[in-house]
Parts: sequence; C-alpha cells; structure tokens
Amino acid sequence: MSWKVLVINPGSTSTKIAVYQDENCVKEKTIYHRESKLEILEELPERLADIRSWMSQEGLEDFDAIVARGGLLKPIPSGTYRINAKMLEDLRLRPQAHHASNLGAFIADAFSREWEIPAFIVDPVSVDEFNPLARYSGLPELPRRALSHALNIKAVARDVARELGKSLQECNFVVAHLGGGISVVPLEGGRIVDANDANQGGPFSPERAGALPTVDLVKLAFSGKFTEKELITRMTRKGGLSAYLNTNDAREVERRILEGDAYALEVYQAMAYQIAKEIGAMSTVLKGKVDRIILTGGLAYSTVLVPWIIERISFIAPTVIKPGEGEMRALALGALRVLRGEEQPKEYD
Repeated sequence: MSWKVLVINPGSTSTKIAVYQDENCVKEKTIYHRESKLEILEELPERLADIRSWMSQEGLEDFDAIVARGGLLKPIPSGTYRINAKMLEDLRLRPQAHHASNLGAFIADAFSREWEIPAFIVDPVSVDEFNPLARYSGLPELPRRALSHALNIKAVARDVARELGKSLQECNFVVAHLGGGISVVPLEGGRIVDANDANQGGPFSPERAGALPTVDLVKLAFSGKFTEKELITRMTRKGGLSAYLNTNDAREVERRILEGDAYALEVYQAMAYQIAKEIGAMSTVLKGKVDRIILTGGLAYSTVLVPWIIERISFIAPTVIKPGEGEMRALALGALRVLRGEEQPKEYD
C-alpha cells in the first residue's frame, strides 16, 4: 500500500512544506511569511492562511497523514507521537522555550481536524533518554537538560545502522550535528544518553557561544553591560563565529581563510578543535565502545572543517559523513513507520 504524507516544518520567518509519496518527496516549498512582532503562537492564523493559499494553488489534497516538527515540549522518550490536546496545552502554556517549532503541532492539528486524518510529531528537541549520571551539573539548582537536534540525529543514526546491516538498538554511535548550533551526543543502543545542549554547552558554533567560563560569565551578567535578554541573545544567536568574525556563514569564513586571513583560520580551527574535543568526551560515555562517529548537519559539507575534526578523532572509531539537515525526510519516515505498522505511535501525557 502507498501512503501520502504532508510534512510541516516551521522556522522563524518561514514554513517548509513537503509532500511525500512513501519515501519519495514529490513536492517541496518554503513559504515565507510577513515579518511580525507578534508572539510566536499569535502567528498561527496568518501561517495557516499562507499554507492553505499555496496548497490550493497546487491542488494538494487527499493525504493519509500529516506530520510536523515537534516543539519544545516537556522531556519525552524518542518516537512518533500523536498530536493531542495535552501536547497543544503544554506548547501553549508551558513550553520549555518560545520557538517557531512550537507552531508545528498547531498547524498539523488544524489540517488534521479539517481532513479527518491522523497528525503526528517526531523526535522533538526535548527527547530525553539521559542516563541518571548525565543530569548532574555540579549544582543541584541547575540540572543538565536533554535538548538536542534529536530529529536529524536519530534519522542519520538509523541510516548508518542499516548500512552496517544492524538495527539501531544494536549500535553505539557518537553523532555530531553541525549547524548554527552544534549537538554532540552518544547513542547507546540507539538511545541519546547524554547531550551538550547547544544553547549552553559544548563547542562554540556559527551562532552559539557554547560552554563558557562560569565565574567570568556571572561577572559579565552583573557588569551592567547587558540586560538578561541581551546576554542570552549574545550567547545563543550572536556568539561563536558571529562574535569572533561578525558572520555566521561558514562559507564566508572559508573565503576569508583562502584570502589569507590568519585570524579567521585560527577561529575556525578552534571550532573544529572544540567539536573534536566534545566528540572525545562523549566517546567516554560509551566507554570507548563506538561503532561509528557520524558527522551531520550543514557544516558536514565543509571540505575544510571536516578533515580537521577527523584528524583529531580518527583514533576513536571510523567516521561517517551524512551532510545536511534531513528534517523533512526524517519527519516523513517517522509518520510512515506508524502508518505501516512498524512502530506504535506514542501518546503524549
């Protein structure tokens, strides 16, 4: 039997839409929305109208299911979840943070009710499969949180396990998702048992500051130079390459390096150094029993950055490169596993 799935992935100023016929993407569109100063959930009516307008123009209908990128929900195990009233309530009233991905479930739910088809989310950022020891930070008031690019991480891990002729549950991987934020995680038997939380730990990235000297950070917070919001923005949107080189575009950094910019070279090498160091740290969680190290995300396309990383980690395990985000495909495959009866949908509670 063939299945037709609509995939929804909201971003800060756009929404990606894709139509999958089984594993094949037959149509894809990025819909750009009017700039808004509204709270993210207040953008729902306009986004729905923009999506409906495009779908009407394309004559898109008769779907078997709809699947959306999951938002910042409470910690939950990995899997494909039915969108239900409790999920929508938590995204409306108790999200871990306000983010465009929180809109995904609302958009999917609206179409689900209209078309009377099932609606799902898959492996949201808040997937939590931490071992108990991973939650300790050093201060009881600040437990470590399980936040990562779980959707793409799980998808590429499944792909590599399949290539090895194994199930995901039979494999141990360290996966580094290299994007605007960087998540480095150990997968033990397919479970994400630790993670650096790209917003406040691990290596610096094109936009994030990563782990910082804590005492000096406290002094900076009380220096009067920043408001709370300004400092958080500095750390999560204007840190890393943006802070050192005034750009979050790795291609621009590499262009400067080719033109002989020694400072850009050193900063870029420092990012590779920190990524490799985090991969090494996560390999200790697996006690060195690592089947493969997987590099994924947009930066995994780089022929400059990736060799620097591999040079430092090659002693741990063979490295597999799976460049790109792959979020739309990962969402579609999550819905297909349920539609085909390969996986039972989870209930959010």
